Parts: sequence; structure tokens; C-alpha cells
Amino acid sequence: MIKSENHKIPKDFTNYLMETVGLSEPEAQKLSLPLTRMSYEKGNVLLKKGDVCKHSFFVEKGLLRSYMLDESGKEHVIQFAPENWFIVDRSSVYFNDPSESYIEAIEDTDVVFIGEDFMCHAAEVSQTFGRYNDKLLHNHIRQMQKRINLLLGATAEKRYLSFIEMYPDLLLRVPQWMIASYLGITPESLSRVRKELAHKNFKPS
Repeated sequence: MIKSENHKIPKDFTNYLMETVGLSEPEAQKLSLPLTRMSYEKGNVLLKKGDVCKHSFFVEKGLLRSYMLDESGKEHVIQFAPENWFIVDRSSVYFNDPSESYIEAIEDTDVVFIGEDFMCHAAEVSQTFGRYNDKLLHNHIRQMQKRINLLLGATAEKRYLSFIEMYPDLLLRVPQWMIASYLGITPESLSRVRKELAHKNFKPS
């Protein structure tokens, strides 16, 4: 793990603020609070169960995942976070509770730490950022509700298709057992679903 302190916003995050959030370049430049950028090797853990999460993590490059362990020690993947995604334990960061989950690097990953002070300052600098942050939060809630509905009532095939829609670029980057864990099915069931979908989509010439 390599740490570097930045007193200006990292370039990739600045681009994100302008291109995705919609901030003007002058607005982005006003966000001059120091931000910490960390580089993690594959397998490094950013957050452990029992720790209090102090930041949101913005992925500049690489891939993170969050997961929980049940009483038997089995992993249950909660979320993946590729480039330009945020990942955080919201209960811990907002309510100062000990985290129930882990956040781990699946690939070598560059991360920007985003604290609540930055969020407040950015909302003061730009109404656009404030609106975007609200939309981000509501979208997270919507996606979590959708995921709960899928886990409770959808077939393995429908869950897998929803995963592809959510994470279209991760099929070759994430081990199959992690995808199965995210879907709440066994790796064997995932393999069967993939074969069935391949058979359905196969069209002889």
C-alpha cells in the first residue's frame, strides 16, 4: 500500500466532477480541501469489520468489493466498485457505528478518500454537486431495494441478467465465485445459468 497526500484534487476525480457531476472547471478548482489518495495492491483490505468507516472511497483505477461474513464464516458480496464508482459503509460513516462489512481490493486499485467535510464544502461551492449527491444517495437506495427484491423473489437467471446490466464490464474481471456470492446462489448454479443463456442465444448459421 502506498500513500500520497494531495493538496489539490486528483486529476481523475476532477474529471469526474466536471464530466459526470457537471461542475464547471472554476467550481472544481474551488474544491481545494486536501484529499488523500491511496494505492492498494490486490487483496489489500481498506475496511475491516469492527472499524468505523471515516470516508467514502472513490475508485480512480481498479476494482473494490464490499462483503460480509455470516456466522459460519461464509462470504456474502454486497457491492462491486469499478472505476468512477463510490463505495462506503453508509451505516458506519454516517452514524459512527462499527462496520459490519469489509472493503477489499480485487485488483491493484487507486482510491481517493472522500470525507464528510469535502461533501459539505462541495455542496456550498456548487448547487449542482449538492443535487448530484442527493441523486447519488437516492439511486443507491433504489438499487439496494431492487437487489433485495431480486434476492427474495427472482430466479437465478433474472438475478444474473440484472448483474450484467449493473456491471456490464466486470464479467471477465471478477472471479465467478464472487459473482455467485453477490447473486446469492452457488457457483454451480451460476455455471448452469450461464450455459442455459449461452444455449438460448446460440443461433446456428
